[in-house]
Amino acid sequence: MGRGDEDQFDRELEAHGVRVKDANEFKVRDDVFDEVTLLALYKLVHKKRLSAIGGAISTGKEANVYLAEAGERDVAIKIYRIQTANFNTMTVYLQGDRRFASVRKTRKEVIFTWTRKEFANLKRAHDAGLAVPEPIAFDRNILILEFLGQDERPYPRLKEVALEDPAATYIWVVEFIRRLYQEAKLVHADLSEFNILVGDQVYVIDMGQSVTPDHPQALRFLMRDIRNINRYFGERCEVRSEFEVFAETTGIPLEAVLAGERER
Repeated sequence: MGRGDEDQFDRELEAHGVRVKDANEFKVRDDVFDEVTLLALYKLVHKKRLSAIGGAISTGKEANVYLAEAGERDVAIKIYRIQTANFNTMTVYLQGDRRFASVRKTRKEVIFTWTRKEFANLKRAHDAGLAVPEPIAFDRNILILEFLGQDERPYPRLKEVALEDPAATYIWVVEFIRRLYQEAKLVHADLSEFNILVGDQVYVIDMGQSVTPDHPQALRFLMRDIRNINRYFGERCEVRSEFEVFAETTGIPLEAVLAGERER
């Protein structure tokens, strides 16, 4: 996209009521800001949920996250890519979730439902008092969240941080897994060092794929989360048995968990 195209794009955004902040840092791609996304931005602006959009916090095949403003408040705006998001992977996590059983299988509908699902999952966790970004609003493929950072800089991911006390952080994450399951009635289903932030405290992000305990794959996803966390922290501190953590989280007796593992 050349400078003339960027100027035209900025004017198009502004025509939809979205002020572009720090234009030099605002890098876009045509497959992110399509007509559907522009319409969603327009609706969020007119609902007073968004007033300005700035530089990218993160970019990826599934979604881009931008620093934005809602009045005087800094927020994060997550925009799922309609053209390149992994439609097939999303469908796996939606199937079996009774909250979203009626979704049609078109690409656009799946991505819209995924956005709504992430909002719902974050709200469940946030309402349970867990350290996740507060979900603020959504429309179509756009999710507006609490910005987790300081001075317009996002908190780093766990994989980017040299922890002073890895054992204490490990205990925190294991407790998060337990509380998420028991109090928010969710399994994260993709928990790793890539979606844990370390700032003024520890936070967990990226919950679009999270499922309720009655999902057919919930227990498999839970064990995968525990193994991911044990793998990462096992190189930095002593970790607990994955079966013990699983039993404590689910309430299934440890003997039954071990017996089930032996039968596999």
